[in-house]
Amino acid sequence: MKQLTVLAVMVLVVAACNLSSKLKSSNNSNSSSPSSSSDNSGKDGDEPVEKPNPTAAQTAALADGQEVKWDQQGITWTFPPNWKKQDVRNETLSYGGGGAFLSVNISTMGESFPTEMSIKAMHEGAKTEKKNGKYDEVKWLELGGLRGLEFRQSKQERPDDIRRLEWQAYRTYAGQTQLVTMILSTNDADFSKHQDELYAIMYSTKPVH
Repeated sequence: MKQLTVLAVMVLVVAACNLSSKLKSSNNSNSSSPSSSSDNSGKDGDEPVEKPNPTAAQTAALADGQEVKWDQQGITWTFPPNWKKQDVRNETLSYGGGGAFLSVNISTMGESFPTEMSIKAMHEGAKTEKKNGKYDEVKWLELGGLRGLEFRQSKQERPDDIRRLEWQAYRTYAGQTQLVTMILSTNDADFSKHQDELYAIMYSTKPVH
């Protein structure tokens, strides 16, 4: 499962790089240096950059919850009381509870990697996938001051298929350029039941950048 997740992330990054290279010349003519992906003026082009605004049900999902810090990467989340650690390493983390899961992966990029062009290319790709029916939600979302891309898979074909809520963002941490990929998931049949806690956990993210 972890190997498939990492492979999927890398495929997406490569695809984004290929698309971003085509956009590079036009972007250079507009700006001598791309803005940081953590810069958030409330809009990205004509599209809003949302901030967490949890509903009452989402807030309640974390009642009596536990705040957990990923020491190796300086990121914290708040989990419901029944969520437990599954595995924590330098570049991967996983927690779960009641059939729902959080999986986070850190991918280290080169110093000259075009993060701004890449995240925008990923956004365009996700919007296309939404039109094709793969996703039913795609938007810019700022978590802890870091602008990222949030997208949610559409209802799956079978009840036991995994349905995912994802967030990706680039950051600079400990002298490294990193892609942070966060995946919250559960079986399609259980997605509605777990949806409030999945969003609540995502909204609780406090990345260091």
